This record gives sequence, C-alpha cells and structure tokens, in this order.
Amino acid sequence: MERLLAVVVLTAIIHLINTLIYAVRPAGVITRRLATAYSLFNVIFLVAQTANMLQAPLLGSIIDLAVGRGVEAAGSGVNLLNTPVYQQELLILDYQFRTIILGATVGTLIGALFIPMFITFFVKGIDVFGEVKSIPKMLGMMIFSPGKMARMAKSAVRIPNRQFFKQVLSEKVTIPKKFLILNIFITGIFTTSVLSSLYACALYPEFRTTASMLSGIINGIATILFATVVDPTAAGLTDQALRGERPEADIKQMSFYLALTRFLGTILAQLFFVPAAWIIKYVAEMIARGGI
Repeated sequence: MERLLAVVVLTAIIHLINTLIYAVRPAGVITRRLATAYSLFNVIFLVAQTANMLQAPLLGSIIDLAVGRGVEAAGSGVNLLNTPVYQQELLILDYQFRTIILGATVGTLIGALFIPMFITFFVKGIDVFGEVKSIPKMLGMMIFSPGKMARMAKSAVRIPNRQFFKQVLSEKVTIPKKFLILNIFITGIFTTSVLSSLYACALYPEFRTTASMLSGIINGIATILFATVVDPTAAGLTDQALRGERPEADIKQMSFYLALTRFLGTILAQLFFVPAAWIIKYVAEMIARGGI
C-alpha cells in the first residue's frame, strides 16, 4: 500500500507541475518576457523530473511483484493467465493503476486551481530576475532573504482566485476550439501510455520487456500531434498577444481552457487504459513471434 501511495503522490506532483506550465504564457505576455518566464519555470520543472525518476522504478516493481506472486502461486509449466490466482492479481493491478490515473486527475485539478496564483508568482519572479539577472542569486535570496521572498509569495497567493475564473467563464471563447478538443485526447494518451504498457506486461509476462518498450511509440504519436497542432496554435495566439493583436485576457482564457481540457484528458485516460493495454499486448505478441 505504501508503494502505491508513493506512486500516486508522485504522479499527482508530476501532473500538477505539468499543468502549471499553462501559467507561463500569460505571465510572459504580461511582462513581455516570455523566454524568461519559461526559463524560470524550468527550475520548477526539475521537481517534476525528479518525481518522474522516482516514480518509474516504483511502477516497474509493482508489475514485477504481481507477476512474481502469480508464478509462485501457480507453479511452473502452466499458463499463468488462466490461473485464478493470477486473474486476481490482474484485478488488483487494474485497481492500482486506475488509482494512479486518479492521482493524475487530482494533481491536474490542483494545478488548474493554482494557475491564477502562479501567473502572479511568475510575474513577480520575472521582476526579481530582472533585478538580480541570475537564477543562483534568486535562489540565494530565497535562502538568505526569506522575509522578502515570503512577502512576494504572500502577495501572489490567491487560492482560488474567483475573479479569474468568473471572468474567464463569463467571456465568449475566442480561441480555436479544435486544438482544445485535441488536447483532451493527447492528454488521455500521455496519461495512460506508460501505465497501459506496464499492464500489458502483466498480460504478456513472457515478453514484458518488449511490451514496456512500446509505450514510447504511443507517446511518440501523441507528441507529434502536440507538436504539430496544440503547441503551435498556443504559441501563435501568444505571439499575437505580444504584438498587441490580441488582448491579454485571451491568453489567460487559453491557459484556463488548456488546463480544463487536460483535466478532462486524465478522466478520458480511464477509458483508454485497458483497450490500450490489449493493443500493446497484441503488438508485443506480433513482435515476439516475428510478425513484425
């Protein structure tokens, strides 16, 4: 249980931080320093990368332990998938992985609620960076001048900023809707790809290494869609705001709806999870048998 809880918490942290990236563009437009905003976010993104490095081996160990228990209970020389003990292990894995996806949903929701705060936080952080001109100096200020940083953080905290959400929801949607809808499906794929490939490992334990490697192909498809449709559209809207061709409110609206569609995508991942695992299992069987 402790292992599962750790994975759920790490997953929530990863998705929370990946949602907060939607605060970067509004902050960059407000300050007219978009590149600096992204540079500051990369410091926070290191936390997500660290969480991801810790999460990966824990996820793998959940599968290895489940397969090990199944083999030990069923014995050698039997079809593991047909044994009642292993079927129970698969049901447990299904519950565990759906709980992990739920962690992604919760993390995304929290990140969405924090977007107004982080827009203000990044704006103030950009101003501080403009003074000190160095990330190490900013970190030094956090360590040696905690009072000043606490005042900055206190002025940035508005949880939840009801005015922000009321304004966004009351205004007409002026950004393209197609890329928002596509963001739901892309997020659903990203959220479940690794988990589905690991579940496929349990469905095809003889070649679970092959199955685990296939998550990269699924992520690759989602990455292509993101890089060719979602990100360029968001970047184009941001550039229009920087040139004064579009109001800043549109970029705040975009950040809100990208977070909302990301949240919906994590829910959609619950539907993708098992079908994607069986597709991965089928492809892994074809590769193992020399069909590909």
